[in-house]
Amino acid sequence: MRKFLKFLKWTGIAILSILLILYIVIELRQNRIFDAPYPVVRATDDSLVIARGKALVYGPAHCANCHAPKEMEEQVNKGIETPLSGGLVFDLPIGEIYAKNITPDATGIGNMTDAEVARALRYGVRKDGRALFDFMPFHNTSDEDLTAIISYLRSQPAVKHEVPENKMNLVGKAVSAFLLKPAGPVGDVPVAVKRDTSALYGQYLANNVANCRGCHTNRDLMTGAFIGEDYAGGLQFETATDSGTYYLTTPNLTPDEATGRIVGWSQRQFIDRFRTGRLIKQTHMPWGPFGRMSDDELKAIYNFLQTVKPVRNEVKLGLMKK
Repeated sequence: MRKFLKFLKWTGIAILSILLILYIVIELRQNRIFDAPYPVVRATDDSLVIARGKALVYGPAHCANCHAPKEMEEQVNKGIETPLSGGLVFDLPIGEIYAKNITPDATGIGNMTDAEVARALRYGVRKDGRALFDFMPFHNTSDEDLTAIISYLRSQPAVKHEVPENKMNLVGKAVSAFLLKPAGPVGDVPVAVKRDTSALYGQYLANNVANCRGCHTNRDLMTGAFIGEDYAGGLQFETATDSGTYYLTTPNLTPDEATGRIVGWSQRQFIDRFRTGRLIKQTHMPWGPFGRMSDDELKAIYNFLQTVKPVRNEVKLGLMKK
């Protein structure tokens, strides 16, 4: 019995030692620095470029859905232009992620160069070299559109608002220490993209500006990694309310005849759905900003969705309350 107790003692000490060492390693790896190139992108005061940037920021890029103050959520849902002063918190399994102030104030992007802002968007690397969580879809956004976006961000009124740093729990810190790394472009980034109603332009908008793939493809909420078939839906969002937590799963947008959500829709029906706006209060779909897209932009996205690989994936529609 004495030998057994001695064994338990030393086993416990060994386990505690391993856990302590692991904890120390995790803490030491919280500020890993990554290298990434600085895109040759510079803001301009050209009014046409700024107008294009504004159309992207408040339209397909839907920046306000994350970077507008929480109290202005209803205005955002109506497609109204709001300050991009940040503060919205995403309560995830890894901790609390705060959307930053992206106005040209010193508490926002005022102390960042154009190249630093462009690097954060394209390569997911912060000003200080740490990796960003991969929430934004701008890795393959063209130089022309990235220039327009940054030009508009520089031209908007500066709003002083200090946003807290992300608050990671132990799981989040472990993810940051061992799994988090910058996400960059796939292939060559275009200098400019022809704007028309083609499926090619729709693919560009859906994948590299509007982030349709990012929500309509199932993902690991710990790491952000894609774990499902493109556009087959299945990503579950949760919204806490006074009456409980609602769960909504993104629908399958592939042209699978049995399970595709928009199979049989005409181009006109697709456009009209965006013009209708939000129907489910708890939805995370940015109907307000997307409703500001032009008919041609929506036609292009519709045409692209007809070309994606059909995937048989039955997604239960509607809300689940738990």
